[in-house]
Amino acid sequence: MRTAVVTGASSGIGQASARALAADGWQVVCGARRTARVEALARELGPPARGLFLDVTDQAAVDVFAELVECCDLLVNCAGGAKGLTRIEQADPAEWEWMFATNVLGTVRLTKAFLPKLTQSPAGLVINMVSIAGHYPYAGGAGYNAAKFGQRALSAVLHRELAGTPVRVTEIDPGLVETEFSLVRFNGDASRAAAVYQGIEPLRAQDVAEAVRWVAAQPAHVNIDSLTITTRDQIGPDRVTRV
Repeated sequence: MRTAVVTGASSGIGQASARALAADGWQVVCGARRTARVEALARELGPPARGLFLDVTDQAAVDVFAELVECCDLLVNCAGGAKGLTRIEQADPAEWEWMFATNVLGTVRLTKAFLPKLTQSPAGLVINMVSIAGHYPYAGGAGYNAAKFGQRALSAVLHRELAGTPVRVTEIDPGLVETEFSLVRFNGDASRAAAVYQGIEPLRAQDVAEAVRWVAAQPAHVNIDSLTITTRDQIGPDRVTRV
């Protein structure tokens, strides 16, 4: 049975991706800081799914997590997020550090930890969950833009470095997805988070998870370089048609 490792699996796109992959016959290892959530998810998915503690910003935690996973055919780097929506003149360096540590360095840590196992697979695959924010800058989004532009560069370089190996690399760039993303961005302010999605029909986590499932289902000789997915009401990060 093929093994998929999904980070950020306690909620949102990561959780939905774990469900979609398990339904498609993958053995899924779900990693996140909220251990109770990933353990509950693993019970829901049934054996041989597993839920393990993972903090992508902590190298020691990544090392322990990787040691517990014997083989890996698919790594889905979903752990990430944004903090704040302020202009550069008001930027909080701590928020920028968190975004880089989670989105960029977290992806580096997990990819590095699992590459030895991925290269042993006849059809290894890395899927990096990036964002349209990695393509289009927007006012107030500089920290998140910078992190996602960095993650896109990481994906592109990884693809080039792995040329000639069995490992493929895919970048998925979602637009507005109604998850806990905005709740985290606005430090738990539920009303401000809800306002992001008012007047539109946003993507659901399941919509993006279906793209993950489809990419992972392709034959070993097929590499999907990148996918951009938005709701029909969105043209870019700062261009949304509301009713």
